[in-house]
Amino acid sequence: MFPEGAATLFSQAVLVKALRRLSAHGRTGGLQARRHFTTTRCLTGKTHPVRKPKEKVDIPGLERVTFGERKHYMPGLAKPVNPHWERDYKDPRFYRTPPAQEMPLYKEKPCYVYNQRTNALEGVLQALWLTKTKLISGLPPHLLSLVENPANQIPNQDERVQNAIKHARFWDTTENRPNKSKYSNTLLSNLLHVCATLQSSHPAMGRRLFADKYSLAASWQRGEDLLQIKGQNGLLHTCMDPLPEVSGKQEVADTEDHALKSFYPVSPTIDLQKINLYKEVNSSGFRDGYPYPHAHTLYFLDGVDTRCKLRPDQFRAKMVMFAFGNALARAKTLYGPQPQRLLEHPITVQAVGSNGRVFHFLVFQLNTTDLSGDDGIKNQVWLDEDADLYEFAKVRPLIKKKQVKVPAGLTGYKPETFSKFLALYLHGAV
Repeated sequence: MFPEGAATLFSQAVLVKALRRLSAHGRTGGLQARRHFTTTRCLTGKTHPVRKPKEKVDIPGLERVTFGERKHYMPGLAKPVNPHWERDYKDPRFYRTPPAQEMPLYKEKPCYVYNQRTNALEGVLQALWLTKTKLISGLPPHLLSLVENPANQIPNQDERVQNAIKHARFWDTTENRPNKSKYSNTLLSNLLHVCATLQSSHPAMGRRLFADKYSLAASWQRGEDLLQIKGQNGLLHTCMDPLPEVSGKQEVADTEDHALKSFYPVSPTIDLQKINLYKEVNSSGFRDGYPYPHAHTLYFLDGVDTRCKLRPDQFRAKMVMFAFGNALARAKTLYGPQPQRLLEHPITVQAVGSNGRVFHFLVFQLNTTDLSGDDGIKNQVWLDEDADLYEFAKVRPLIKKKQVKVPAGLTGYKPETFSKFLALYLHGAV
């Protein structure tokens, strides 16, 4: 038995020898610790070192002896390298995609695609440049004047609209705070149902139909870039008759002097998907002979897609792009696949966007399909943004410091917002 002091000295000597032996090999052990500057010490750990793959060197005249000729494994002989075997039949389980350069749709010139999840960095300003459009704040006055006529108003209009809001926020759920995607969809359906009650006095509303989950595709040339808009947009209200023109020929001719705003040094195609496998297609999503070929109004719901959250400006840019896409697809159906010309009869498409409380209203008029340069006639868009239908819809009152800040129920209802919604619905039927 060693005395206590001798045992301590002996253990220290053993430890020093072990450290020297490890340092001689240039490492501190079989496992190497990594330094993590963004995490705490308890989250760091030791990992195995990454092994570098061995480089295979082929020397002519010194081929490796394999057991390929023996047809079975032999110790000490190398594994043979067999050529790739191609099946004489198609098996989808072992399908391998060929390189992009070998596909028939491959093109050296790229194409920039705008889809339903594109988050445009510059928002509406970028959409105006891509579509060669002039922005006009507010809706056209003659559209808003439609709801001033007593014959175009709904009996007990404010009461019915408030009941539609309460149904979407309170009566259609048992939760304290219903899901936005659910109550926004319910509210849109309720408002459309309230507007449809005027069909008895306006028979032209019976010449319309709703379409959902249809695929839109439109192609155009902007400068030296080829652009496409593809994908499924919101609910579409189609009709047998096209919408009338919003602005006259003189107002369209005045757009020639309008200068498009630039957002240099940002590229106009930023955030757009760049692809080389594409086909220039123009389709409104419906077959030939469809009895409701004209797009009337697009209805977009913000926040429904949980995998794509857009800011308000980007959401309005999506409305502009898909309204333009529907109008362009219709124009190329009427005038040919490449009608780079001034349209004799402009095509009008409307759009409404909402998140269940705030509404955005848009009217787009396609005047020309010659979008290559910045000069000449421009398209037109009227935009009315951030219109609140109501302020609060609380299942329970909001209480702070023993004071009721927001009472339970619906508060702050604004009837002028629904009047704009009804005006776009009546457009073309009055």
